[in-house]
Amino acid sequence: MLDRKLILENIDDVKKNCELRGANVDIDQLCEWERLRKEKLHEAQELNRQANDISKQIGKAGSPEERDELKEKGRQLREQKDAAQAEYEDLDSKATELQAQIPNLTHPDAPIGDDDMANKELTLGKTPLPKFDFAPKDHLELGKQHDMIDFESGARVAGSGFYYLRNEAVLLDLALQQFAVQHLVKKAFVPITTPDVAHTDILHGIGFMPRGPETQIYSIENTDLNLVATAEITLGGMMAAQTLNAEDLPLKIVGLSHCFRTEAGAAGRASKGLYRVHQFTKIEMFAFSLPDQSDGLHEELREIECELFDTLEVPYRVVDTATGDLGGPAYRKYDLEAWMPGRGEGGEWGEVTSTSNCTDYQARRLNIRYKTKGEKGTKLCHTLNGTAIAISRALIAIMENNQQADGSIRVPTALQPWVGKEVIG
Repeated sequence: MLDRKLILENIDDVKKNCELRGANVDIDQLCEWERLRKEKLHEAQELNRQANDISKQIGKAGSPEERDELKEKGRQLREQKDAAQAEYEDLDSKATELQAQIPNLTHPDAPIGDDDMANKELTLGKTPLPKFDFAPKDHLELGKQHDMIDFESGARVAGSGFYYLRNEAVLLDLALQQFAVQHLVKKAFVPITTPDVAHTDILHGIGFMPRGPETQIYSIENTDLNLVATAEITLGGMMAAQTLNAEDLPLKIVGLSHCFRTEAGAAGRASKGLYRVHQFTKIEMFAFSLPDQSDGLHEELREIECELFDTLEVPYRVVDTATGDLGGPAYRKYDLEAWMPGRGEGGEWGEVTSTSNCTDYQARRLNIRYKTKGEKGTKLCHTLNGTAIAISRALIAIMENNQQADGSIRVPTALQPWVGKEVIG
């Protein structure tokens, strides 16, 4: 979350940023609670001082009656102090809860707009859009033709939105994991497999709301645990309440996890098949950095995403995400959208990766700090995240862009050593 002092010193700017981000947060109420909180803190401190003074006088009392009178006065003062302290803590709790709803500040170059329609296209990938001399099939038709995707069995076992990958789809899945992880290890990313569950406070720290009508999170009943929607949660949570050494930053990690999302309200033709599912595997990039490193590191994560999809021979575009489409923690976010010939009427762009610079927004919630040798005190780290490969959507792009007239699917050259063939079908 944002620093409370920063909010109070820049009220108009924070209000304007909330407006641009589509966040309905009562900043004036926060200011009022903060004013009252400070008053109650001062009141509690003054009452405590008076009670301490009375305690010192008790031993000097000239008679038992005077001593009893001082004791009673001291008791009343401490009761008043406890009441003021309780009010202070309640005001602080309410202010913190409201403070947590305020989104991060926004990069000055981010396009302004209410939703993804205002996203700004920055660049295209190296692979041109496919030119078919036949009517292309979508990934569901191709998956059925080659017995690669089974939604019927998934629904029978776990419900709608779950699925089985079969045959070459499994080989592509494993190939994409190996391809992405090895690419990132060569760039000094530390490979990690993460838990698939996390405590609620870790989700809050990253910026996910695990409970409530708008949640996308599966929570485990009668526990404080939730299935993770992305390894961003568990990778960021790794360093909660830790202090890193400045000379060790940036710390770059590539994490592998399953992801679980309710995807409530996401039905529709553009979301069919593997595009929006309840479970998928994802290779996630995450970084902890010094404040002056994060802008450059954000560009590096974007370049890596482009390298991966250029090597996979998938046509894509990069967009700068508009203010109204940014998640709360993101200062700036780039989306990489792949061309999907079977999506919509005649093909559409579909998001396959995103990368965000969250500055110190998540680190403040999770208390992730760094110390510099020779300097006193600690400071908040910056955190960044970026999708390397989300398997389900990468499969859509690969299958649909590489289909041939007979329905066979050409395997991208980079994946052929793991898949073991050049063509599926």
